[in-house]
Amino acid sequence: MDIVERFINYTRFDTQSSEESDQVPSTAKQLVFAQYLRDELQREGFSDVEMDDKGYIYATLKSNSTKKLPTIGFISHYDTSPDCSGKDVNAHIVKAYQGGDIELSPGIVTSPSKFPELNAHIGEDLIVTDGHTLLGADDKAGIAEIVDAMCYLRDHNEIEHGDIRMGFNPDEEIGMGAHHFDVAKFGCQWAYTIDGGDLGDLEYENFNAAGAKVLIKGVSVHTGYAKGKMLNASRLACEFNSHIPDTDIPETTEGYEGFYHLLSMETRTEEAKMSYIIRDHDRRRFEERKRFFTDIATRMNAKYGEGTVSVTLNDQYYNMKEKIDDNMHVIDIVLKAMEQTGVRPKVEPIRGGTDGAQLSFMGLPCPNIFAGGVNFHGPHEFVSVQVMEKASAVIVKICEITGKFND
Repeated sequence: MDIVERFINYTRFDTQSSEESDQVPSTAKQLVFAQYLRDELQREGFSDVEMDDKGYIYATLKSNSTKKLPTIGFISHYDTSPDCSGKDVNAHIVKAYQGGDIELSPGIVTSPSKFPELNAHIGEDLIVTDGHTLLGADDKAGIAEIVDAMCYLRDHNEIEHGDIRMGFNPDEEIGMGAHHFDVAKFGCQWAYTIDGGDLGDLEYENFNAAGAKVLIKGVSVHTGYAKGKMLNASRLACEFNSHIPDTDIPETTEGYEGFYHLLSMETRTEEAKMSYIIRDHDRRRFEERKRFFTDIATRMNAKYGEGTVSVTLNDQYYNMKEKIDDNMHVIDIVLKAMEQTGVRPKVEPIRGGTDGAQLSFMGLPCPNIFAGGVNFHGPHEFVSVQVMEKASAVIVKICEITGKFND
């Protein structure tokens, strides 16, 4: 089975996760695909294939070396985003893309005028949707690339390597992918998530992240007799948000610039609830941003009365660079692998999070490598066949280089 057939087979499964669920995995349909993938890994002859009751899948390509070599791993998630339907995905291939608009379905067009990333893939074979669903390259492309690379190594015994572990998990798209990942069972010195974007992406810096819940208590009084008595929580919610600079929101930031983002607000005169996320790559500025929120509450309480505004902060994940800096050989190997496979590295900070960040703080250094998908989480998502093949080749080369790690 080639990489394209493998990937398109995966896209036929609806594996959308759900933020509204407290189950693991968050949707039962993810387990349908997980069972299929587990059975496929067994058919391919890999060792130690297992799936736990939460849908986490582990497998091994055994060492073919007599040397003592590091055990490394490759990880991808199989859930797709709640932002767009993943049901009845109709993937098809645009052979040797010649530029210009791609008609996905009558009246639905992917155009380089809106998605200029297409221009980097002229002459390549692009896997696209019919415009009614996402594709699921995030991250079924990563799974296909890992399995393809392991099959190649299995069939090319001349490439010396140590034990290589595979891990596939649910619920990454809702921030829960690493929560139940068994790092001890995985048993690796380091690993890589294959969950990045276009060709050459290599990411080992991500945001420090926190969630903030703001609760504002008002006083409701008949509006005709409210003078000196009413405390309108809805108006105070607007006042709280007005303290946040327009320069520190997602719409006005890029690169290493952090932000505050108002996710939702539910208000009435008597009570207001607001939900924010706080992001920054720099740990010191991250802590300052959290203090800024509590300082707003302090100032408003001094103005309107103690207990009017309360802020609850919850750290979500941290910048994996803290852990990678002490393990830069993990990055050096990828850079060397990319060089030897003709891939130009694009090392950029992630303006978001990754399972690898959480895994790094669980003791498993785990940077993120490109999987090839573009325009994630929507009907204009596509992936280049040639980029998928390059990703598989980079994985193979990482294993080959690691096979000489102690030479």
